Amino acid sequence: MPTILFTTTQHTEHSHHHPEHAGRIDAILSAIAADPTCVATHVDIHSVPPATIERVHPASHRTWVLAQSAAASTAPQLDGDTYIVPGTATAAHLAASGACNAVDAMMQGNPSFALIRPPGHHATATTAMGFCFYNNVAIAARHAQATYGLRRIAIVDIDVHHGNGTDDIFAADPDILYISSHGWPLYPGSGAREQMGIDAGVGSTLNIPLPAQSGDQAFVQAYRDVVVPALDRFVPDAILLSAGFDAHWDDPLGNCRLSVDGYLDICALIKDAAVRLCHGRWCAVLEGGYSIRALAACTHGLVRLMSNLPRTTDLLGSKPSDPHRADAVIQWLVQNHPLLRPA
Repeated sequence: MPTILFTTTQHTEHSHHHPEHAGRIDAILSAIAADPTCVATHVDIHSVPPATIERVHPASHRTWVLAQSAAASTAPQLDGDTYIVPGTATAAHLAASGACNAVDAMMQGNPSFALIRPPGHHATATTAMGFCFYNNVAIAARHAQATYGLRRIAIVDIDVHHGNGTDDIFAADPDILYISSHGWPLYPGSGAREQMGIDAGVGSTLNIPLPAQSGDQAFVQAYRDVVVPALDRFVPDAILLSAGFDAHWDDPLGNCRLSVDGYLDICALIKDAAVRLCHGRWCAVLEGGYSIRALAACTHGLVRLMSNLPRTTDLLGSKPSDPHRADAVIQWLVQNHPLLRPA
């Protein structure tokens, strides 16, 4: 089955002189278009049907985003990190819609990737922050449950920043497993290893705060020893990948040293888990990534992985790092997290 990529030209309505700008999607699509072996990939570029965001966000939040966007011509900065312009509300709604489209394609048997922006994993149910307005992957997870009757969804967040919004939205939900590997310490300052969920959701949140400058070996070890065993214990009906590529060593906003190959190694482990546990049901939703060349290379590589194409040479190369930087947090989680500790 071809890999389907969902995007919309209307994402350009949300752009500013800022690390999160419209050129990010342009670079990704250019890298894919330049690869003649990606001809099996179907790139679907259109205005996607509006998503039902109210499964995650109250109607008052959408009303607020619409009002702020309409008034934004005089005050483009929503906060110190996040800008808003008149086209933001439309772009953000279509980004959430693209994430739902990726779930639809996944359920039809196609590998799928929502190449959308603005990103979403910092948005809580009621707060826009960290470049994010609606939580795209959370909306996609609720769409999978409401539309297709899936019950147990795993969200694996590979962005270098902790997805505090996704964590907050699902903290008390035992049917959504949220896993985040992220640089520590780094914005937004949440995602400690002890943060495992609340109330009925205790154990359904797995945070893996990796020390600054963690590289390929540390990340891969964390995924082999922590993420994969947690997925095996949880047994999801589908896996949604919050695909942020700002843990790459070239990213100006990150603090880690993953290479393109390192990213693809951990994505391959997630793909293998999806094949083994949930009939290959997995899809990806774009989050961060602010080195344009690293973002394009990582995303292109992930599309090839989803399409079962051989890996190409990592032209950006890698940076040396301590392979044992993650040992302490891995050991602690294996001994203390409910999904990992021995019975």
